[in-house]
Formats: sequence, structure tokens, C-alpha cells
Amino acid sequence: MASTAKNPKLSSNKHESERLLEVIQTALDDRKARDVQTLDVSERSGFADYFVIATGTSARHVGSIADHLQEQVKHAGFQPNGREGGQGGDWILLDLGAVVVHVMRAETRAFYNLEELWTDILSEDSDNGSGPAAEH
Repeated sequence: MASTAKNPKLSSNKHESERLLEVIQTALDDRKARDVQTLDVSERSGFADYFVIATGTSARHVGSIADHLQEQVKHAGFQPNGREGGQGGDWILLDLGAVVVHVMRAETRAFYNLEELWTDILSEDSDNGSGPAAEH
């Protein structure tokens, strides 16, 4: 007989991912990030549960959002894994473990169009009976 009990470690990890996501969303709101999108990539990604994509109005705003976010995540007890970009202020990626955050200027975000890329990938799951990406 197959067990129907969920793996408590996986449930705990998902709970922590969601708690981290709440900290991230609050920090993004604090710094007035625009057009924040959250994609649930847990079914298609082996390295993250969520991608968060946000827009800053200028290079300085992008940097301010990322700095504040990194500070708030640490304050909440999470340890960021890494930070990429930021030299030109067009795009900063924060690897926060279960959540990867991309903060970009509008022009850069339009160029890379990560939402469409990941929506296409995630829609392959919905064709197979899994749910689509979540947007917040």
C-alpha cells in the first residue's frame, strides 16, 4: 500500500519559501518597485521555487531596491547566496535560495522578457495537467 503522507521536509521547505517570498514582497513594496511579478517555478526548476521580477525607474532605484531587499532578507534570518549585476544599474539578480529576484529597469526588462519565457515554459506544465504560474 502506497503512503499518502507528504514528506515533512518538503512541506517545511515550501513553507520557508513562502515566508521568504512574503519578506521579499514587503521589501519591494517598501522601495516602490513597479510591476512586481511572481512566478511559481517549483515544478520546472531544480534550484528555486519562485522567480520574482520587479522594475526600478532608474539605475539608482534598481540599486536601492536590491540593497534594501538584501538587507531585509538578512534581517528576517535568511542568508542570500549571491548577487549579480549592478555595474550599469540595468539589472541586479539576487539569489536568495528558494527565490531568485530580478530587479531591472523597464527597458532591460522588456528586452529580456523573462515573464514570457517562463510563462511559455510553465504553460507546458498546464498542458500536462499542472497549474500555470502564479502572479502577485
